Amino acid sequence: MEKQEFKQKKAAGEQMDVTVEVQSEDLHSSHSDMRPLIHDRDPKRVNKSLKVTFEDVIAEPPSVRSFDKVWLWSHALFEVSRLWCYRFISLLLAVPVSLAAGLLFAVLSCLHIWLIMPCMQLLLINMHWVQTVWGSILNILISPFFTSIGKCCGRITIHLAKNEDRYI
Repeated sequence: MEKQEFKQKKAAGEQMDVTVEVQSEDLHSSHSDMRPLIHDRDPKRVNKSLKVTFEDVIAEPPSVRSFDKVWLWSHALFEVSRLWCYRFISLLLAVPVSLAAGLLFAVLSCLHIWLIMPCMQLLLINMHWVQTVWGSILNILISPFFTSIGKCCGRITIHLAKNEDRYI
């Protein structure tokens, strides 16, 4: 922010200080402020299960081993093919899928804000009497019935014994 001070003279000859704060935006700024965003693309660790490396997929036990060059080349080809196939597929799908996901979440948010929540509030306001009647029914009829059943069946014990003398 740049501060510019101007002195204006009033009609009576007094001087008044006026401070103007100017916010300048650099239109030709570099993308260096985007570097932390580019390096950490999963800050909430949503896809922590997708950390697949060569060692997670292919492993040779000590008793059976291929040639060292075969192992190195297969490791290199795995990593390069995984990286470039992902980049190619994401090049084709990232923009359309993100557009569809953005539209879907926008529609769901709009429906939730402007349709679902007002309907829920309308039901909660107008259905208070149903809550009262339902609570009374539960307390008067259903709760004593199941309390009685629980007391009657609470003393039942079951003992399992293995009978060795079974007749076939």
